[in-house]
Amino acid sequence: MNLIDEIDELSRDIRTPSEPQGVLEALVARLVDRYPVSAAGIWRLDHGQSRLTLAASAGSPAFPATLHEVSASHSLLGRAAQGKSTQPYQGSATNGDELALWAQNNHYGFLSAFPLAGESKPTGVLLLAAPESPDDVLVAFFRLHVRLAAAALRDAELLAGMHHNMNRLQSMVEASKIFNSTLDLVELLGKILDVAKDLTKAERGTLFLVDEKADEIWSMIAQGMEKQEIRLPRGRGIAGHVAITGEIVNIPDAYADSRFDPEVDKRTGFRTRNILTIPIRNKAAKIIATLQLLNKSTGSFTEDDTDVLLTLSGQMAMSLENAQLHHDVLEKERLEREMAMARGIQRSLLPETSPVLPGFDIAVLNEPCFEVGGDYYDFLTLGPSTLLVVVADVEGKGISSAMVMSNLQATLRALVLHLHSLNDIAESVNKMILNDTRGEKYMTMFMGLIDLRRKAIHYINCGHVPPVIVRPGSEPIQLTEGGMVIGLFEDVHFDRGHVKFQTGDILLLCTDGITEAMDVESEEFGTERLISSVNQVTDKKAKEIVLKVCDDVTVYSKGGTHMDDKVMLAIKIIDERAAV
Repeated sequence: MNLIDEIDELSRDIRTPSEPQGVLEALVARLVDRYPVSAAGIWRLDHGQSRLTLAASAGSPAFPATLHEVSASHSLLGRAAQGKSTQPYQGSATNGDELALWAQNNHYGFLSAFPLAGESKPTGVLLLAAPESPDDVLVAFFRLHVRLAAAALRDAELLAGMHHNMNRLQSMVEASKIFNSTLDLVELLGKILDVAKDLTKAERGTLFLVDEKADEIWSMIAQGMEKQEIRLPRGRGIAGHVAITGEIVNIPDAYADSRFDPEVDKRTGFRTRNILTIPIRNKAAKIIATLQLLNKSTGSFTEDDTDVLLTLSGQMAMSLENAQLHHDVLEKERLEREMAMARGIQRSLLPETSPVLPGFDIAVLNEPCFEVGGDYYDFLTLGPSTLLVVVADVEGKGISSAMVMSNLQATLRALVLHLHSLNDIAESVNKMILNDTRGEKYMTMFMGLIDLRRKAIHYINCGHVPPVIVRPGSEPIQLTEGGMVIGLFEDVHFDRGHVKFQTGDILLLCTDGITEAMDVESEEFGTERLISSVNQVTDKKAKEIVLKVCDDVTVYSKGGTHMDDKVMLAIKIIDERAAV
């Protein structure tokens, strides 16, 4: 054997493979093919330096399954790895040693372990078995094989690591492009999940978003051709736990972990093997989502899987927040369109113009503080000489109050077709609103039945702001007769009041948005200021009167914090001959 040529060929054979596994397989194959070695095997150390796993072997018979994974602390292989020195076997098969039994059964007189050592720590062990012990030169040559193989293995691992990092970087660049390709939130959830599953080789997964207002986590899942939103309390399950704690949870065996709920598997027929759940944090380190992946196709999820997901999590968070903002803008625009439509519908329920009646000048002001409101007014003609005037104020603001207001409008118009007594109408309205809202909404209401021929008013005040008759030269008259508010109790009795009008009288009906408007000191505008405002323009038309009151309230409440819907009706009794 020409030693120089042999070494040159050895170096070429071992360094030819570019992958770490190829180096190991080339080494054991060369040793068995070219030298008096019956069997060769290489065991690799795990990251914790506690277990040795068979990575490559050659020769026959094969190593038994009991030797494919062994402890790094209680075996010949372990002693070689930990001590970084060649360990010839000197034991006996009589003590039940698996390696000794295997060697004895195959009549091997030589069994020795050579450490594969890197620059700082051992990476594995080479085991050689032969019928007879080789001479010292050949043993030294085996050591040379190991040293060259260790160097080739290190270079191959560095090259593989470089390729891996380059592929990882390329994957991250592609992932960023994918994340930035859409602002649709539901579509983005799917894209992020697809990228995460592809990078980690996971079978399934779910991306949960954190809803702080509802204290929930939520996501979208496919149900046939449709998407269904699922919501869970924040804190429930593994994903909910991660959403609160920020802990990374990697469960290699789902059914061996008490945190795993197998009921989902029972319902779906899916078998969960392992789980990886990580938090998604934004730039402020706030958890905005959790990513949960199931069943890695090649074993359990690794630290490498966790690292790549955490590296991408910042980009995930940014894309999710951008999509959420876009979603919120679209939702706001949709709500604004719907509110505008609702406002149009509500306005269509209220009289477009004030009625024109001989001897009466009528004007209306209606200013909801939101798109829609709970203030209501109406004019219902019950006969050639009778007008029913209604003003109501539903408790609260916004859509719910507007819906009750709409219900009131429909209820009143249905009742007046069959009932002509104010008391019957008030009691029926009370029962119907109570039945519809179950006492969760109430309202104040004033109903005035005006006798146009006799110029008088019969009325019932159901807890409403008392209308006022401003009579020039006399004390104002407040219309207070009636009873309690509508919609709280059954079998409520209402009293009826009556007032005879005089020419020049101004009947003012309003909601508390007028009288309870506040200045910067939180003092209400009140009834006295309302009367004072009207007294300044008693000679004006009804339209000018409501505009005057509106201007005075606006000036008074500038800088105040109280906001409410405003409705005001002014009915001025005029001389029919003067109006002609």
